[in-house]
Amino acid sequence: MFSLSLGSRIDQLLSLYVIDIMNTLLFLAALLLMIALLFVRKLAKELPKGRTRNWWKILGGLIVLFICGYFSFYLMKLGTQYSSSEMLVPVIFFFGAIFVLLVCVLAYRTTCELKRIFVLEQESITDPLTGIFNRRHLDRRLQEEVLRCHRYNLLLAVLLVDIDHFKKVNDTWGHQVGDLVLKHVSRIFVEVLRQTDMVARFGGEEFVILLPHTPETESYSLAERLRKTVESTPLQFMSDGTLTEIRVTISIGSACLLPESDSAFDLLERADKAMYRAKHDGRNRVVRCPGHSPVQPGRYQHEGR
Repeated sequence: MFSLSLGSRIDQLLSLYVIDIMNTLLFLAALLLMIALLFVRKLAKELPKGRTRNWWKILGGLIVLFICGYFSFYLMKLGTQYSSSEMLVPVIFFFGAIFVLLVCVLAYRTTCELKRIFVLEQESITDPLTGIFNRRHLDRRLQEEVLRCHRYNLLLAVLLVDIDHFKKVNDTWGHQVGDLVLKHVSRIFVEVLRQTDMVARFGGEEFVILLPHTPETESYSLAERLRKTVESTPLQFMSDGTLTEIRVTISIGSACLLPESDSAFDLLERADKAMYRAKHDGRNRVVRCPGHSPVQPGRYQHEGR
């Protein structure tokens, strides 16, 4: 009789112990899903608005449903014993929650790492002051464009732009205003240029603009539009509490790629000579050096305002 009573007591304690373990697994699984839900929300904030972000929000909603399901199963089994088959359910729930958490954590960390890499890549090709491309990226892109144009017999025009009397701006207003002028002119370039064009800061107050698939006449028209827009758009800034306005002008040298002969260096050199001719002739003008187009070959052609 005593042995039967002891055996029954042991079975009862084991049953209670199993129930405690199963309930603990359920609570841990629900806790892991709550942590996963936090990572899903953090991930959604890192993503731009769009379909991918919406899908992660939907996944967050499904995780909430899973959490509710876990607690529903716990309430359903409250005060009852687990059969051998039912004991698998909390175990599956627990390892399933671990899997969901790992996926969410890895997705969040991968997204943050990709964003960090993207920022580093952008910083390596972007001028920190103006936000446009820098000289390093320009050199690489120009080489690629020249090779592609020679291979497929395509058109390419280059504009070399210099801000007139920029040293005088720095000497008169200071380098901070000079930086504002550089940003101001860069914004105008970005607004006026086409999506297929590329503008980069060449150094100091000089800029280079690549115009793929652009004949000489069209590149000249675009250069004139840039010149007139810069001339007619003043820079406004606060100086000693007073709204101050200054106007700047630009000189532009234009050159087109010569078929089967020009290198990237030759193309830039011809655009540079045309730009210095523009400054020599009075500034605030566009000078073009004929390329492949049959427009007065063999000499520079300059145009006034």
